[in-house]
Amino acid sequence: MLNFILQYLNQLPKELIVMIVGALPISELRGAIPLALSFGMPLVKAFWLSVLGNCIIVAPALFLFEPVTKVLRKFKIWARFFDWVFERTKKNSDAIQKYEALGLAIFVAIPLPMTGAWSGVIAASLFKIRFRYAFIAIVAGVICAGLIVGALCALGMLSWKAVAG
Repeated sequence: MLNFILQYLNQLPKELIVMIVGALPISELRGAIPLALSFGMPLVKAFWLSVLGNCIIVAPALFLFEPVTKVLRKFKIWARFFDWVFERTKKNSDAIQKYEALGLAIFVAIPLPMTGAWSGVIAASLFKIRFRYAFIAIVAGVICAGLIVGALCALGMLSWKAVAG
């Protein structure tokens, strides 16, 4: 299955691959920026494609997350999955409870596992943050995370060039 997906992705333009990887829940832009750089894209282009890919899912996910979750929770396996996801999100979301939208932006901006746009959507749903505030906070957090990941990649490339060169 993975080979099929990789073969299919290799047929797409590199820019679209970066946006798709940026939109995926596990990799998000933390994976998309380094991928774009490995394709030889300039850092600025890698940043914006990754941010765009990561932000494309935010509005639909904010609208659809709660209704889809309600339907899927009727099945035992999905109920356990969402219980696990909700507990993980709650455990990492003290700032969101305290500062709401600002806390949500900070939560999303930290480029660590379980803190990206997808987790931000889950947290916004759990803590009932209004759509417009949640959307702006998540997009701002994604941009900040992209700046951090981009800076780390740039520092890594500079360090690598210094060691190799």
